[in-house]
Amino acid sequence: MGCWDLVAMVTDCTLPELPRPRVRAARLPGCPRVMDSPNSQPLNFPTTSRAHLRPLGVSIDDSLFTETKNTQKRKLSQKRKTLLPYREIFEFFIEDFKTYKPLLSSIKNAYEVMLAHQREKIRALEPLKAKLITVNENCNERILAMRAEERDEISMLKKEKMNLLKLIDKKNEEKISLQTEVTKLRKNLAEEYLHYLSERDARKILIADLNELRYQREDMSLAQSPGVWGEDPVKLTVALKMARQDLTRTQMELNTMKANFGDVVPRRDFEMQEKTLKELQEQLESLRDDYEEVRKEHEMLLQLHMSTLKERDQFYSELQEIQRTSTPRPDWSKCEDMVAGGRDRWHMLAEGKNSDQLVDVLLEEIGEGLLREKDFFPGLGYGESIPPFLRFDGIVENKKPTKKEVVKLLKDAWKERITEEQKEKFPDFFFSFLERHFGPGDAMAWAYTIFEYIKLFHTNEVMSQFYAVLMGKRKESVYIKQKQTIAQLLKEMTNVDSQNEGLLTMEQLSTVLKSTFPLKKDERIQELMEAGGWHPSSSNADLLDYRLLFMEDEEGQSVPFVQKLWEQYVVEKDEYLNELKQELGLELNEEVTLPKVREALMNIDPNLDKQTLNHYLRQAFQLPMTEMPEEGEEREEGIVTQLQTALEQLQMSDIRRMGPREQEPAS
Repeated sequence: MGCWDLVAMVTDCTLPELPRPRVRAARLPGCPRVMDSPNSQPLNFPTTSRAHLRPLGVSIDDSLFTETKNTQKRKLSQKRKTLLPYREIFEFFIEDFKTYKPLLSSIKNAYEVMLAHQREKIRALEPLKAKLITVNENCNERILAMRAEERDEISMLKKEKMNLLKLIDKKNEEKISLQTEVTKLRKNLAEEYLHYLSERDARKILIADLNELRYQREDMSLAQSPGVWGEDPVKLTVALKMARQDLTRTQMELNTMKANFGDVVPRRDFEMQEKTLKELQEQLESLRDDYEEVRKEHEMLLQLHMSTLKERDQFYSELQEIQRTSTPRPDWSKCEDMVAGGRDRWHMLAEGKNSDQLVDVLLEEIGEGLLREKDFFPGLGYGESIPPFLRFDGIVENKKPTKKEVVKLLKDAWKERITEEQKEKFPDFFFSFLERHFGPGDAMAWAYTIFEYIKLFHTNEVMSQFYAVLMGKRKESVYIKQKQTIAQLLKEMTNVDSQNEGLLTMEQLSTVLKSTFPLKKDERIQELMEAGGWHPSSSNADLLDYRLLFMEDEEGQSVPFVQKLWEQYVVEKDEYLNELKQELGLELNEEVTLPKVREALMNIDPNLDKQTLNHYLRQAFQLPMTEMPEEGEEREEGIVTQLQTALEQLQMSDIRRMGPREQEPAS
């Protein structure tokens, strides 16, 4: 065994093999002959392989690890003591073999350097080994904790399942018992019906018997009466004969009358029947007319029925095609356990929303979780398409604020923007606002953080409106005017509330809405009242706390009344612009001149004053105030833009009707 092979075995390391110099045979004093033939084999001692770290178990006891480490150190010291004689022998070889002393010395130095390097590497890996043990223990503890939580949750779900099964069994038993009781009651009802039927027949028979007995008793009483039958029989015989003659004569006269007047009716009956005939003829004529109308309607309904059948078949085929090609409706109840806050928070978020809105809510929840996980944002650079407040190259810290903090910060920015004297561009103001609040060092980080939040949360009113203004999709005057309208409405309600109790009747609420919004139709006033709490069963004397109509939650979400105001504003603006497009009579890709737009605006809104009209025209054609021509100037015809561009610019601005059209009076 070689000296350095022994070193490798002791230190559990594999040393690199150095190139072996070829030495010719030479006889040295006191040494055997060394052959240079290729068949001669060098004397190599076996080396040990590299020791790998053994895989760690599920848990390691600290005392066992310490004891193992001490044992390894003792073995290492023993191996080093065993190495000393070989080191000394090798040094003797170096001293004795003068010819090969430089070569052997270089070999020794190379192995010494490699041995020192391996020792340093072992020392550097020992803390990593301890850290791996600690991390493994922490992971095992977390796994055990998660398994315990899962076991608890599974046990709770099993208990709930057993309770529900018991409840189902109980309801089934109640159902069976009720069905049995209903069957029994039906049987009793049939028996009672038969009993009362037989009793009714018995009563009729009894009444007939009683009448028969009464008639018999009357006959017997007449037979026993002395005033009738106590006269002379001869006289009675003569009277009977005369009565029979009168009866015969009367029957003959009756037969004669029947023979002569059997087919004759009285005049009174004739006139009555004639009158009845005329009424029936009139009714017949009217019924004939009605029949013709009904017949025509029936034919129209048949045609409509046939067209409806065709449409039904077409819709059915489309339904079959949609069912075949479209994806099934999602089961939104699966999202209850995935959203932070559980089932209650998901029901609160999903209340009153359709599938498209639920997708937005779910994307916001997922996006919020991803934003929470990010620690940094990559800078977007300094390109021209990048907004000024995001121009930065490098890594930007994620400040990770809550939604409430972002909404509060945006509200403060709006307050400062409204009170600002010298108006600068909104993106520049936004970055200046962040610098004033957080300092130049953190302004860029807050700008990126807030931008990511407002870009994500579309359903939040404050964030979505701020994002639209910040990105130039909407003018800030829209937001400011909406806030002024809400403030004016609250002021009007406060003025009506003379007692300052915060209460208004439904009639007062309707009056305030109609006076504040004189151009709104009755249907939209009704929608606002329903959003405020009115329903058809309410009376005009019902009281309403009008201050609750303007409340906001912690995340800036308004109550349905304010949301309905905004929705109606958007719908009314779209209707206004559609009327403008129809008045112009052009396609979206056609060009329009400034005089045509001026004339169309005056036609659809005759109450527009000159200042408001010029403002609308400047917004549509993107003209500065100094370049706006007066009405009638020649250069008006030279100002041209595409109709779609003009409508998009007006859509971004605060555009609203100033008065009713002449043919459409206001409500």
